[in-house]
Amino acid sequence: MQTPKNNSAQLLIVSGPAGSGKTTLCEGLLRTETQLERVITTTTRPPRGTEVDGVDYHFLAVEAFEARITAGDFYEYARVHGNLYGTQKKPIQEKLDAGINLLLNIDVQGAASFRAVATKEPLLAGRITTIFIMPLKLDVLKERLEGRGTDSEAEMQRRLEVAKSEIQAAEYYDHILQSSSRESDLAALQLIYRSL
Repeated sequence: MQTPKNNSAQLLIVSGPAGSGKTTLCEGLLRTETQLERVITTTTRPPRGTEVDGVDYHFLAVEAFEARITAGDFYEYARVHGNLYGTQKKPIQEKLDAGINLLLNIDVQGAASFRAVATKEPLLAGRITTIFIMPLKLDVLKERLEGRGTDSEAEMQRRLEVAKSEIQAAEYYDHILQSSSRESDLAALQLIYRSL
């Protein structure tokens, strides 16, 4: 097991319900904070549109992903809509060890896994900051999901039900960012990051 060198590199974990704006906020933070890098997660789903392996995700065949699970290569993983998603240990360990701050956009269950791992792994201990993007109300999430035009009515209802349970987990986060406008949300996220 690796132990931290004398640096204070941090892993910033951002979660929130679908439609909360977390992906847009993370992209905005990465544009403004040049010393911050995004953690690239791994999936078994095929690339969509212009997605590139190693840039958007690490795309693996199911067998390769399962072999890495067996080898203990993931901090966390889950099956979502029939596909596997996970966060590999090695890239995070190498970058934190090198003093690079990292940003991870992950769901509530993944964030809980990281909090648990951080109690056992010296490299992560004291280096994780979690932020939950709290929507003003569920109606706002519904409007945003409808505005995307990518989900069926049944899928939107499922996402809203999931959002209700995710909101219950907000109390376990270091920071709850009460969402208002894109600009003020980004400013609040920048403030949290810059105070680390």
